[in-house]
Amino acid sequence: MIHEQFTTTTTGLDRQHPAMRLWEKGKRYGIWNPADIDLTQDKADWQKLASDEQDIILRLTALFQAGEEAVTLDLLPLINTIANEGRLEEEIYLTSFLFEEAKHTDFFDRFLREVAGVSGGLAHYHTPNYHTLFYEALPQALRQLRATPTPAAQVRASVTYNMVVEGMLAETGYHAFFTMLEANNLMPGCRQGIRLLKQDESRHIAYGIFLLSRLIAGDDTLWAEVEATIDELFLPALGVISDGLAAYDPPPFGLQEEAFIDYATAQFQKRIERLEKARGASLSEVYRVTHGVIERDDA
Repeated sequence: MIHEQFTTTTTGLDRQHPAMRLWEKGKRYGIWNPADIDLTQDKADWQKLASDEQDIILRLTALFQAGEEAVTLDLLPLINTIANEGRLEEEIYLTSFLFEEAKHTDFFDRFLREVAGVSGGLAHYHTPNYHTLFYEALPQALRQLRATPTPAAQVRASVTYNMVVEGMLAETGYHAFFTMLEANNLMPGCRQGIRLLKQDESRHIAYGIFLLSRLIAGDDTLWAEVEATIDELFLPALGVISDGLAAYDPPPFGLQEEAFIDYATAQFQKRIERLEKARGASLSEVYRVTHGVIERDDA
């Protein structure tokens, strides 16, 4: 495709666009290097943990690591779709999105090698529910977006990734890490990395909610695609959480399955309520609501 004009030399960038606000926050908060995090105390703490405590941390890390790698591998079709639509502000933000997912993969790899002392052989932690989401649904949604970059395909891809993978599973995983480590004053380097990851991911979710809101505001019939994707993936997502805790009797660190199921459901419900407000809304109203969310969020 040849270029007929360039945004920056015709209309200029829209600095108030939600994606540009996220871009600014990404430049302020997202420039951190996994290699700079000190894991010395983490190594010492790891050696003192009981075997089941080590195993549940390793299980959770194995779920995160494969998930971060999956997104790093699968995100390009969304970036290409946004670029081909000429949405330069959103494409600019998405360049940081991909960089951050790759950085998260880097961080967890470092933790696995330097703290846990493993570099592979972790796929047995990936249950059938996990396979449904990360081995099948996520790559299928993004491949479909590459083949037919329709609004409906964008909705399915974003609900799968931003609403379910990030909004339910990643946020519940962060909650589990902090529940295990913060209360017991363990692994300060890991906790620092998780805090930084969580800030990055909060921007990703904010963009996903904006993207979905923009699409739904433009065509309310796309709500059916939101519901269909949720109907397909919600139970497997809860299953990933249940699977991880069902492997232990009792779960280490006093973890309780019901508390994490409730947390995941509450996080999901909060985002669904936000999306519902986009139905019948104007684009300016979508911008206003998104700006409010971005400004309230410390990431």
